[in-house]
Amino acid sequence: MSRFHKIANSLKAHDLDAFLITSEPGRRYATGFPSSAGMAVITPEENYFFTDSRYIEAATQKIDHCIILEANRQTPMMQRLQDVIRRHNIARMGFEEEYCTVAEFQSWKQVLRCELVPATQVMIAARSSKERDEIESLVAAQRIAEGALKEILDFIHVGRTEKEIAAYLQYRMLLGGAERMSFEPIVVSGANSSMPHGAPTEKPVNEGDFITMDFGCVYNGYCSDMTRTVAVGHVTEEMERVYHTVLKAQLAGIAAAKAGVTGQMIHEAGARVISDAGYGPYFGHGFGHGVGVELHEHPFAGAVSKVPLPVGAVISAEPGIYLPGKFGVRIEDVIVVEENGCKDITLAPKDLLIL
Repeated sequence: MSRFHKIANSLKAHDLDAFLITSEPGRRYATGFPSSAGMAVITPEENYFFTDSRYIEAATQKIDHCIILEANRQTPMMQRLQDVIRRHNIARMGFEEEYCTVAEFQSWKQVLRCELVPATQVMIAARSSKERDEIESLVAAQRIAEGALKEILDFIHVGRTEKEIAAYLQYRMLLGGAERMSFEPIVVSGANSSMPHGAPTEKPVNEGDFITMDFGCVYNGYCSDMTRTVAVGHVTEEMERVYHTVLKAQLAGIAAAKAGVTGQMIHEAGARVISDAGYGPYFGHGFGHGVGVELHEHPFAGAVSKVPLPVGAVISAEPGIYLPGKFGVRIEDVIVVEENGCKDITLAPKDLLIL
């Protein structure tokens, strides 16, 4: 079943005649084709993809199960869309309201002769359960990132700056086959590592520092995401205690993950370990988030994530403890939710590593 058919099969349950996809991640998911411009329309009878002259030839070659039409000055995108609405007698058309600006919505209302129905939930449901080929792409992206991690461990030494380490990570991932980065790598050391989303600086690595490296890349449109915290030279008792508390919390959350369990339950399993160790106030974010064509997507595994996870959900597992002005530790894998548990697709070791 194509992604188009998967979405089309859900239209009736939402009382929709069609679904409009305008977001870049939505287009990539539905068509498998990367483009910075275009829109897809899915109906029970036919699927359409409109794009401009920059992408029309490649789209025609690569997108299946779809009528592909060029939008240009003579026949603009909105006219193409209105033609489809008229051809299929579309009265109610769902759209991705979470990706749509107010200005875009107002312009659509003025032109389109149908009711526009906020229906991002249709795409959330479709994308939340990954298919085999999606998981294969996610695994491939993880392997590229893990290859870069192996290389970076030999690159790190006292005096290297955070920016140098971040740059080398990106270089190794691109060399390993990445399309691009999932996000700008987070490389923070020493006291900087207490900032969960700190940006790399010119700070050099010092003896006794923790270095937290959060990074990932895109392969075939799908993201990897991983974090490893390593030490340089030596660790204190407190550093070792915090590291093993975070690792224990991560393993507890992973052990709790299975289909039908809510993200909140997974989060609480990990958070409980951190709280029992006395570090509850220093874990301020969620246990994890969905990973797919977007780095952060549904489903989530946080304190308020009450939606049960389906089979095939792919989420990060990334608890952390951050002691302001001292250091921080985060360990992150990516897991695939299965009927009776989950599979960790991140293979990089998690033992405390002292370089």
